[in-house]
Amino acid sequence: MEFWTAFLLGLVGSAHCAGMCGPLALALPTTGNTHATFLIGRVLYNSGRLATYATLGAIFGLIGQSFALAGFQRWISLAAGAAILLGLLASSRFALGLPAITAVGWLKSSFGKLLQQRSLSSVFLLGLLNGLLPCGLVYAAAAGATATGHFLDGAQAMLAFGLGTVPMMLGFSLLGPRLHTTFRFRLQRFIPASLAIVGALLILRGLALGIPYLSPAPGGACCH
Repeated sequence: MEFWTAFLLGLVGSAHCAGMCGPLALALPTTGNTHATFLIGRVLYNSGRLATYATLGAIFGLIGQSFALAGFQRWISLAAGAAILLGLLASSRFALGLPAITAVGWLKSSFGKLLQQRSLSSVFLLGLLNGLLPCGLVYAAAAGATATGHFLDGAQAMLAFGLGTVPMMLGFSLLGPRLHTTFRFRLQRFIPASLAIVGALLILRGLALGIPYLSPAPGGACCH
């Protein structure tokens, strides 16, 4: 996945981020008593998210490195895109497995403790944990990082994805209570559309149609 494509995925899918993680961004504790410390806290929160995304990208890029040797990158992209689209059609009745429930429970407990603190370090840690929350859009970005076939490229791809989500998430955390509840509900309507675009782009890349940047031909040069 080219880095500008990863950034575009984050930018397009940021409506999903606002719908799912927006409440957390709105609930961030106030840091300090000045506008400067308030802004620094919000920037640190997003920096924590980016750090987690980059780490995950490195891990999945390393996994993809072994797949690249067998020429599986196209199929990874196709499978990831298809999984996202099928997930949109699947019923929400399917429950998470016990390990996932346990992990989410631990995250919620950690969030609760950190939200009670008013320090810059706690806001940064909230951002780190936010990056670990179950999220279809992050799964899509991780699949793209796997398809890069290199741990460094995977880290850069997911960092670019995270940067694409920053304008929406930073805006949410800065505006806070000024955002009307009705607007937040309306924003959530864009979540399925944003995930559908992400899935379609991954499938398009996996098809290797020879379209520069979007769907490069097999063996073609990768433009970063």
